[in-house]
Amino acid sequence: MEERIIPKVESESEEANWWFDNREELDKDFIKAFAEGRLRRRTEPRPSTALPTTTIRLDPIDIERARDLAAKRGLKYQTYLKMLLHEALERESKAS
Repeated sequence: MEERIIPKVESESEEANWWFDNREELDKDFIKAFAEGRLRRRTEPRPSTALPTTTIRLDPIDIERARDLAAKRGLKYQTYLKMLLHEALERESKAS
């Protein structure tokens, strides 16, 4: 299958229109890729240096709540906690 090229656009509105106008073909591409086992996550590459490990002590009740909430989103609880921390830091940075 030939890779679909997403055009460069001038605005979010123009991009939204492109995705909407091409939704049927994109759906077909997705279904075919799923059937062929070609679906992969596409994320930004991480820096080649390893991320530092940080240890913090958390109340077991908070950990259990994080596990429950993460499970509802289909996430591992550590990933969920990192997401929450990142969002909180972004909010604080913008507020300062």
